[in-house]
Amino acid sequence: MFAEAGSPHHVAHFHAYCQDQVGIFSIDPIDLIAGSLPNRQRRLVEAWAELHQTELATDWQRLQEGRKPAPIEPQR
Repeated sequence: MFAEAGSPHHVAHFHAYCQDQVGIFSIDPIDLIAGSLPNRQRRLVEAWAELHQTELATDWQRLQEGRKPAPIEPQR
């Protein structure tokens, strides 16, 4: 998750990358809102995001306040 200078976003979201593809997922609800990922990777990202939804929302708020997001553990 990162801030995109000069681009105000109205929907809390994060980007997930897999090789040359990117999926953009809203945080509440967890949903693919732009881009695409292979089905297996999309399901893994959605499952991870559901487990870390509170942390994602907190990090989004931190970014809106101009602060760095806190690290979130990757899925194992």
